[in-house]
Amino acid sequence: MARNIRLYRWFRFFQGLVFWQAVWFLYFQTTLSPAEAVLLYAVYDVATTALEVPSGWMSDRLGRRATLIASGLAGVAGAALLATGDSFLLLCLAQVLIGAAMAFSSGTDSAFLYESLAAAGREAEVEQQELTAWRFSFAAHALSAIIGGLLYRLDITAPFWAGTLAGLVVLALALAFREPPRDIDQSAPLSQLATLRDALHNPALAWLFALSVAMYGFSHLPFVFGQPFILDALTKAGLAAEAPVVSGAVTSAMMVISVLASLLAPRLRSYLGLPAILLVAFAMQIALCGVLALSDSIIVIAILFLRMVPDSLSWPFLVARVQTLLTNGGRATYLSLQSFCGRLVFAGTLYLVSRTMAGTEEMNHAGIQTVLGWSVVVGVVILAGLLLAGRRARVESA
Repeated sequence: MARNIRLYRWFRFFQGLVFWQAVWFLYFQTTLSPAEAVLLYAVYDVATTALEVPSGWMSDRLGRRATLIASGLAGVAGAALLATGDSFLLLCLAQVLIGAAMAFSSGTDSAFLYESLAAAGREAEVEQQELTAWRFSFAAHALSAIIGGLLYRLDITAPFWAGTLAGLVVLALALAFREPPRDIDQSAPLSQLATLRDALHNPALAWLFALSVAMYGFSHLPFVFGQPFILDALTKAGLAAEAPVVSGAVTSAMMVISVLASLLAPRLRSYLGLPAILLVAFAMQIALCGVLALSDSIIVIAILFLRMVPDSLSWPFLVARVQTLLTNGGRATYLSLQSFCGRLVFAGTLYLVSRTMAGTEEMNHAGIQTVLGWSVVVGVVILAGLLLAGRRARVESA
C-alpha cells in the first residue's frame, strides 16, 4: 500500500501529460468545420458519460487496478488514433476511446488512493495526498501544454504521438499497482444501488453532488471556447499564425498559477470553511465566463490564466470530503455517477451550441459571447440556490 501511495502521484503526473490540450480545437478545425469540432468534444463527453456509471460498477466489483489498466489501454489507443485519424468518423472513434480512458479512471483513481491510505492506517492524510496528486497533475498539464504548442508548430500530429508515449507510461504504472483490500459483499451485485440510494439521502452529499455537477460545466466552458477566443483575438491583431504557441503558453501559465494557488488552498480552507471556499471557487468560474463574454480584447487572454484556480481551491477538498461519507462497496460508483451527471449536462449544452453554429465557417466572438453570456445568467441562479441550501446541508459537520 505504501508503494501504491508513492506511485499514485506519478500516475497522475503522466495522466496529466495531455500534449494536445492547447491545440485540439485548432487541430480539428484544420479538416472540420467549427460545428464539427465542437461536436467532437461533445462525442468525447457523451462517451465518457455513457461509461461513467458502468466503469464505477466495474471498479467496485472487479477492482481498482483492473479498471485503471483498462483506462491506460484505452488512452493509448485513443491518442494514437487521434494522430492518425483523417476523417470525422475516425476522430469520433478516437474521442470515444479517450472518453473511455477518462471514465475508467474517474472516481476509481481517488477511491484507489483513499483505500490504499486506509489499508496503511493513513486515512487522515487524504486531503494532503489529494492536494499532492493535484499538484503533480497540474504541473504535468503546464509542462505538456507549452511543449504541445511548440510540437504543433513542427507537425500538427506530434502532440498526439507524444500523448501516446505518455499513455504507455500510465499503463505501466497501473500494472505496477497492487489492489487495496476492500470489505464488500461480492454476492450482492446490486449492492451499489442501495449504497447510492442511501448516499443521495444525505443532505451534505446531495449538496456536494449538485455543486460538483455545476462546477464541471463551468470549468470546461473556457476550455472549449478558450482556443477559438484566442484565435479570434490574435487574428484581429494580425497574429493568427501564433495561436498554437500562444494557446500552449496560456494553458501552461494557467496550470502553474493553479499549482501556486493550491499552496494557499489549505490555509483558505481552514479560514473560510469548506462550504464557503467551494462557493467562492464556483463564483470565480462564473466571473471568468462573464469577462470572456464582455470583451474580445487580446488583453483578456490573460484572464484565462485563472481558469484552473477555482478547481485547485475546491476539487481536492470536495473529493476528500465525499470519500469520508461513502462506503467501500459503492465509492467508485457514486463518484462515477457524480461525474456522469456533470458530463451529461455539459454534453447536452455542447450539442445545443453545435446546432446553433451549423453552417458557420469560423467561430467568432459574437457566438462565444452569446453562449457564455447565457451561461453566466444560469450560473448566478445556481449559485443563489446553493447559498440558500448550504446551511441546511451542514456540509462541514455531516
